[in-house]
Amino acid sequence: MLSASYTTILSNLLYTHSREFVGIYDVELGWFTQVNPMAVQLLGYASEEAFLTDPDHSLRSPPWTVAEWRGLCELTQREGHHELETTIRRHTGEPFLAYLRLTHFEAEGRAALLVCLTEQSPLQRAERALAHSVRRFEAVFANATIGIIVCDKAGIMVSANELAGQLFGYTLPALLGQRIEVLVPGAAGRHHALLRETFNQTPEVRGMGVHRVLQGQRHNGSVFPVEVSLSYFYLDEELYVVAYILDISLKQAAEQELIAQHRHVARLNAELEQKVADRTHALLSTLAELEERGQELALALAAERELGELKSRFVSMASHEFRTPLTAVLTSATLIGKYPGGDQQPQRVRHLARIETSVNHLNAILEEFLSVGRIEEGTMETRATTFDPATLLTETLADVQSLRKPGQTIVRLVECPSPVHLDSSLLRKILVNLLSNALKYSGDNSVVTVRASCQANQLVMSVEDQGVGISKEDQKHLFERFFRARSVSTVPGTGLGLYIIAKYLELLRGTIALRSTLGQGTTVTVTIPYENDSAD
Repeated sequence: MLSASYTTILSNLLYTHSREFVGIYDVELGWFTQVNPMAVQLLGYASEEAFLTDPDHSLRSPPWTVAEWRGLCELTQREGHHELETTIRRHTGEPFLAYLRLTHFEAEGRAALLVCLTEQSPLQRAERALAHSVRRFEAVFANATIGIIVCDKAGIMVSANELAGQLFGYTLPALLGQRIEVLVPGAAGRHHALLRETFNQTPEVRGMGVHRVLQGQRHNGSVFPVEVSLSYFYLDEELYVVAYILDISLKQAAEQELIAQHRHVARLNAELEQKVADRTHALLSTLAELEERGQELALALAAERELGELKSRFVSMASHEFRTPLTAVLTSATLIGKYPGGDQQPQRVRHLARIETSVNHLNAILEEFLSVGRIEEGTMETRATTFDPATLLTETLADVQSLRKPGQTIVRLVECPSPVHLDSSLLRKILVNLLSNALKYSGDNSVVTVRASCQANQLVMSVEDQGVGISKEDQKHLFERFFRARSVSTVPGTGLGLYIIAKYLELLRGTIALRSTLGQGTTVTVTIPYENDSAD
């Protein structure tokens, strides 16, 4: 037994480092007196103090009534422990499905509850649904009205239901692990091993005993006639054979006794065979449903894994991208305070400009995140207007002038004699993004060329730079979320720009093409169809 000092240390460690919500709830006070760091994080509070002093004492969404909560506390006190699934609200108001465990105890003469809470992920819910499905299958298997035996491809019995054991007079532990020939010894003289090998090579659902009756042998040595139907399934690429066994002793006795009533017996046989076929079909349908559920679970696991990877990449990228401009803002704000004199206005102006640039950078990053959210939610719509491409290009070039490095120039070539009817806002965002990339990834004294032409109701715009270029291998992934080419890994960026451009072009029914050579530059060309709108 652990000493008191070890018990205290272990309790504190388990409480502090637990990966789930753990808190002490005072029943008389009606709220928590202590919660661990995970509880604060899970419910979205700034600190433990903010959690404990929150005047809103409701955890569930919608909140428990006074009578409901009192009944839950009394049930926990009576049983000592209680568990349930419920919907919990975060401090922000967002609800989530959770698994709640309550344990009653008394300390210093006061009734209290140890509250443990775990958020239920889609994977856990899928696992619980699969477990229910498996239990339903097991109930069907165990309570079937015919004997069912499952063998591996070597003929070793690996599973059977209770009725199969009763038919042959075995307990299930004594039955499993033996060869199927123990139950049908007469089949060995019919080259059963060869028949099994043939079945394993080309498995198919088949009935047996229709034209020739098999003799089953009980544990006590007595024999009885049986009919056996076979089906099969694969588990982890291993073949398993399912035998559906029916004792036909009564059927044969009825045929011998009622030979004069042949028609009546024939009708009974037909009904019996149909019943067996229906139940066989039901079992096969159950197996097929289980296989389908397994595939659904595999897809859910893959989706969950992809979502987790995207979240990790997002957090890593966002942390890195936000740190630099925030550091610049903090540094400049500190330096401004060191220039109190009236003759130091130029220094203050320089640092204020740096703060403004950093804030604009943060706004640009947040705008990219918001754009991705609107795109993936499907809430973004196009609004076409009639505008002059040359004017739009002039205004867009003015917006990106501040991004130019020393000596960089932008050359514009426009051949659009008449206005076009498109969503100018989306087109402007596409141009700003392409120009920003061209200026960012090009060196000093370089030239960026912008071309626009209108022909056959298609607007073709290209941005050509003299930058670092992109390798052939990286070009295949450029339009994926958060992907950044290795040639620009040292330059700040979110990896969302080209992904957003591609999604914008989908809305505009346009296309994008990229041509790049490492060390020489990149040319990106977008082609967007438009309609002439004479009304405008």
